[in-house]
Amino acid sequence: MKRVAAYRAPYPGTQPNHLHPPYVSSIKRAPTRPPVPIPYTLSELTGPSFEPEIVAPKASDLTRQHSAEPLGERIIVSGRVLDENNRPLANTLVEIWQANAAGRYLHAVDQHDAPLDPNFTGCGQAVTDAEGSYRFVTIRPGEYPWRNHYNAWRPAHIHFSLFGPAFATRLVTQMYFPGDPLIPFDPIFNCTADEKARNRLISSFDWETTMPGLALGYRFNVILRGRDATPMEE
Repeated sequence: MKRVAAYRAPYPGTQPNHLHPPYVSSIKRAPTRPPVPIPYTLSELTGPSFEPEIVAPKASDLTRQHSAEPLGERIIVSGRVLDENNRPLANTLVEIWQANAAGRYLHAVDQHDAPLDPNFTGCGQAVTDAEGSYRFVTIRPGEYPWRNHYNAWRPAHIHFSLFGPAFATRLVTQMYFPGDPLIPFDPIFNCTADEKARNRLISSFDWETTMPGLALGYRFNVILRGRDATPMEE
């Protein structure tokens, strides 16, 4: 019988700090008192159950959700969702949201001086297969200014939400792109103290999934638990 390794808690510093003063919003969001445990009920511990059929055919291709092609560089983002023992997690709902190629979100709060793209909503969904794999076709997001500090710019990034087998299992993180010169200056990226851990947020160029004449490929694996876990936003 194959022995399964026990759960390993993350090393200190490998997950984002609740309070990271250079990330100004964390000052208001970070708890100032010990958390009060609230027992889970049946509602939080059961369901929903996700099957591939719940995702619309165009949900994982953000370039084909409208009547015309969006502007920008087409890319393919794919990877696997794994547990701490490197086992694939099937039927995990993976959702993404992102800015368009000009660095603007389709959101009322985002009013910075960049154009919206009528053919790009910036949201997608996919359900992992038996190997824990997911795949999105999208547009490389643009960098954008924000008001965290003087001359603050966010690197190009894609937000990821992963929904496990129950309502209490949703996790959120961000994916960055290799070689982006803004990454070392980003307070959100630097919320994770451990350098090796935060570098797990940077995707890798993937020649195998690059489509000739169409799109470059990037790989972003997500490990949900254990000492090699991907940093997650609380």
